[in-house]
Amino acid sequence: MADIILVLNAGSSSIKFRAFGVHGKALDLVVRGQVDGLHTAPRFTAVDSTGEKTSKDWGAGFGLDHEGAIEHIGGFLRSHGEGHRLIAVGHRVVHGGQTYAGPVRVTPVVLDELEKLVPLAPLHQPHNLAPMRIIARNRPEIPQVACFDTAFHRTTPEVAQAYALPPSITEQGVRRYGFHGLSYEYIASVLPQFAPAAAAGRTVVAHLGNGASMCAIVAGRSVASTMGFTAVDGLPMGTRCGNLDPGVILYLMAALKMDRQAIEDLIYRQSGLLGVSGVSSDMRVLLESPEPRAHFAIDIYTYRIGRELGSLAAAMQGIDALVLTAGVGENAVSIRERIVRDAAWLGLELDPVANQSGGPCISTASSKVPVWVIPANEELMIGQHTLAAIGTTAS
Repeated sequence: MADIILVLNAGSSSIKFRAFGVHGKALDLVVRGQVDGLHTAPRFTAVDSTGEKTSKDWGAGFGLDHEGAIEHIGGFLRSHGEGHRLIAVGHRVVHGGQTYAGPVRVTPVVLDELEKLVPLAPLHQPHNLAPMRIIARNRPEIPQVACFDTAFHRTTPEVAQAYALPPSITEQGVRRYGFHGLSYEYIASVLPQFAPAAAAGRTVVAHLGNGASMCAIVAGRSVASTMGFTAVDGLPMGTRCGNLDPGVILYLMAALKMDRQAIEDLIYRQSGLLGVSGVSSDMRVLLESPEPRAHFAIDIYTYRIGRELGSLAAAMQGIDALVLTAGVGENAVSIRERIVRDAAWLGLELDPVANQSGGPCISTASSKVPVWVIPANEELMIGQHTLAAIGTTAS
């Protein structure tokens, strides 16, 4: 009987999942899928390793919640995975705070500690934790492992984590945490296969998806990140504003009489590409839109990436490689072109043919800094952490 590890990435209206077969210390993808449209128009899709697709559409108005989605995923795995035995579930958790510097087995105490971090990641943390409680209640014999997006950045030097605030504030945990760590950790783990010299040196990785950030990595360790205390900092994103003068928040409160909830909605859900363009948070839609504001949103996006690239290179006192990953980084040819051309001053030189084909190397042979496109695989990273945490290599 083959063992499998289930990896869950739960959001407010969706749960993405991947099931991996365990073969010693190796993991092979068995099936991937998601349930999206929770609470509104839920739909289930899955694709197994042979390419066979399965789908179910409950239709508008069907009140499927996280528990119903977990139940459906479990039922699907049981009916389509004859001969498989679920040995563990790994979870993506956005925030581990100062306590968790690596993956951890889920216990009631751990859950309570992670619940206290909800104010630091209000868009993600509550939904990351929901499946843990559901599985703990319904399948208590299944070990669960929490894997944190903040953990990879615990190697960042103290000076890069610190805000210029009094100790009475910073000692309460107000510091730069950094996020997307599972994505960066995966890239760091596979970069030696693409560029051994760069992997041993100084690399900037740009995780450009609906959420977006950049990280400076030296010899596989994070030394600086664009995200800070929360996942709203840094680059403009799909609906998040990114870096913002704190004085703007004070102005919104004093002059526009906006309360906490209104400000949270503004900076997390109504800003970024969506807020500037008034069209969409989806880069694909913006690239095809004739609206001038859509093009301006893209201008802001690429401008900020260019500024942060220079800042992160300065933090490392140089740069040996740039890696682009996640949805936009992996698929948006014109955005990659703009990023590389804007960084010509750093010695980056684009190969247009390679860029059009998706690389993996999209820079010329004469480029002083090679540029790579490497697909993200946070789920595999979580699966590997989960296997290690439960202490088994069963096959």
